[in-house]
Amino acid sequence: MTRIGAIIGLGVLALGPALPASAGGKFKAPEGCEVFTTVQLRGCQVSQHYRCEKDPPGDQWAVYLDQDGPFYASRIDAETRWVESFDLTTGESDKMLSEADPASFTMLLATGRDDYDFRIKSSTGEVRHYTGWDTLTGEAVTIDGVVLERTKFDLTAETEDGTVLWHRSGQQFVHRDWRLFFADEETFEAGSGETETRTDTPVDFAFPGDKGFLATEPSYDCNMTMTQAELPLDGEGYRQ
Repeated sequence: MTRIGAIIGLGVLALGPALPASAGGKFKAPEGCEVFTTVQLRGCQVSQHYRCEKDPPGDQWAVYLDQDGPFYASRIDAETRWVESFDLTTGESDKMLSEADPASFTMLLATGRDDYDFRIKSSTGEVRHYTGWDTLTGEAVTIDGVVLERTKFDLTAETEDGTVLWHRSGQQFVHRDWRLFFADEETFEAGSGETETRTDTPVDFAFPGDKGFLATEPSYDCNMTMTQAELPLDGEGYRQ
């Protein structure tokens, strides 16, 4: 899957204090930030995960890249609450507006289920309403030596007047210590009724000193012809 014009420009970098750059084919986190893992995903994507000294304790960033370069960045807090995100192809950004039921990673681990209900506002003025839940299935999976726990999830995005924009459901993974979600297999249904099922499961994890750490080129499924509509990466995009 390609995203035209996904290389970060200076205008996009000006959107936030913790957006990345690249140098010599390697991902470069912003000053004062440190990458703790680089993850190769199915679906021709690679993600960089880092924390910044100036952010509140527990906050972390994820940046996603495809064959065209970085296309999405998001920041979450220690409870995996969505804080802000940046579309690196258009320069648009989203920020939390209000929460009727904040997401809680602590609740998910303690009880096996977490429900959430919140609204975000984009830099264009659009307000979107998100409702959904995550549950632990009790299954643990080891991928490239990293132990993850499988979840099921259901998420709906609506306009302020209640019109359904899209609905997503399927499976994801969580890492307890990193307090982080990763994608697995899910189905996306557009408001028009069109559906797409895709798998963006992690394949390789690289850590400081490993070959592939800070790599900016995705490694898997890049020779596949991707004809379906892209899944949205707004709001809950950090869970991918």
